[in-house]
Amino acid sequence: MTNNIHSTHTVDSVVRIGGDLPVRRLGYGAMRLADAPDGPSGAEARIWEAPVDRAAAIRLLRTAAESGVELFDTADAYALGANEELIAEALQPYREGVAVATKVGVVRPSPAEWVPLGHPAYLRQQAELSLRRLRTERIDLLYLHRIDPEVPLADQMGALKQLQEEGKVRHIGLSEVGVEQLKEAEEVAPVAAVQNLYNLAARDHEAVVDHTAEQGIAFVPFFPIAMGEHAGPGGPVAAVAAELGATPAQTALAWLLHRAAHIVPIPGTRSVAHLRENLAALDVALTEEQFRRLDRP
Repeated sequence: MTNNIHSTHTVDSVVRIGGDLPVRRLGYGAMRLADAPDGPSGAEARIWEAPVDRAAAIRLLRTAAESGVELFDTADAYALGANEELIAEALQPYREGVAVATKVGVVRPSPAEWVPLGHPAYLRQQAELSLRRLRTERIDLLYLHRIDPEVPLADQMGALKQLQEEGKVRHIGLSEVGVEQLKEAEEVAPVAAVQNLYNLAARDHEAVVDHTAEQGIAFVPFFPIAMGEHAGPGGPVAAVAAELGATPAQTALAWLLHRAAHIVPIPGTRSVAHLRENLAALDVALTEEQFRRLDRP
């Protein structure tokens, strides 16, 4: 089944996830709202406990909603469910105007472990817990956080399809998948969104970006601002940013928004200033020549 996404290459366009869930093309990833601010970051981040300054995290989330963010991303594995509870509390006043995506299918035996677990009964149980923590009767977008290689994908998708048929899930998504896995999953149930690692420096999923565009499936890149040497002093990102009067982060996000009309980046931050900087990327328009320069590996 093919979903319909109505959008254009303009940076202020809207993507309709699953054909009926409109969101602006810059969302917010809440994973980083965990632990102490002086703890490990990046790939070493624990994402194990609720944020030390809960009030600041709530203010940040509410500022995002008030600034026009319409897609908020979390997971049951982030801070063992505390991240979902934080989202629910912060966004309660704005709930009618935003969509919340969460994920199931990963267990956290310790702060350093992220282990796929796709047993259908487990996936359904975790979705029920997410419904409670998010204080909702229906999850807007539920991702399979990771495919469990020990369980048939059809069984994992079947669990999410059952939740959808019960009215507990509006749309189904997949995370960190290839084209063949996506095709296999769609034999069981429609996939409305794919969330993979993708940015200027991490381009392994080009085929998935192209395939999802063809099939009308939203592509939601996580860690969208990581840029590596491509953004170093004298590099193409810095040069194009200077031409645009933008920051390198805004330029990297603008590249994603220009790359394809179905892409919805979800940059995360603890800082209101960085949040506003990221959202301003919607006003950064690349020329085709600038895009081509940035697009070179």
